[in-house]
Amino acid sequence: MDQHEVALVVGAGPGLGCALARRFARAEMHVAIAARNAERLDTLIAGCSGIHHGARAYACDARVEAAVENLFERVTQDLGTPSLVVYNAGAFLHKSLLDTSAEEFENAWRSLCLGGFLVGRAAARAMLAKARPSGTLLFTGATASLRGSAQFHNLAVGKFGLRALAQSMARELQPRGLHVAHVVIDGRIRPTEVVEHARAPGDDAMLDADAIAENYYQLHRQPRSAWTQELDLRPWQEKF
Repeated sequence: MDQHEVALVVGAGPGLGCALARRFARAEMHVAIAARNAERLDTLIAGCSGIHHGARAYACDARVEAAVENLFERVTQDLGTPSLVVYNAGAFLHKSLLDTSAEEFENAWRSLCLGGFLVGRAAARAMLAKARPSGTLLFTGATASLRGSAQFHNLAVGKFGLRALAQSMARELQPRGLHVAHVVIDGRIRPTEVVEHARAPGDDAMLDADAIAENYYQLHRQPRSAWTQELDLRPWQEKF
């Protein structure tokens, strides 16, 4: 096994997930991406242009404890112990509270919060088991991490919980050498189909996935004398 760092993105999609994978690959990291839908993985890895020597794709339902444990075992065996883990899984159901079933509510919480716990715990255990414990755990939040808007209860409850999890993990794990940070993505991420030459004036009013990915990478590179626990990112025109 070579000495390249290993990055794992759980909840990879064609937008931010691929942007994260590309940025980590440019830093000469071995990159693993995991998604629940196994049928999408080949298309997803092909769409993450710029991924090279160490890229691997894994099917994993982050809501299932055994699946998460198996994911970390496979990634460690194939590439090495991850030094950077991003939990980027999403679940969005814009719906009236009166029409939301208990199953729908629970499924959103499982994807947004329980999965973050399972992935964060597995990552922390692996990083702390190293001869010199170290590593970075990053959790993707949203505007809903900070406030619950009407008909966004499914998103807000899970994202509130994920933010609390990140805060608690940071207080427990940072003194042991692990950097834990929560990133609030406050605004809409520009769709991947809007390519550079086709952008209209005002497109920079939306978040750019590559710009977000750069911030994630810089969080990983922060010296431990000045670690960020929470970072909020929004485009310049976004009201807050």
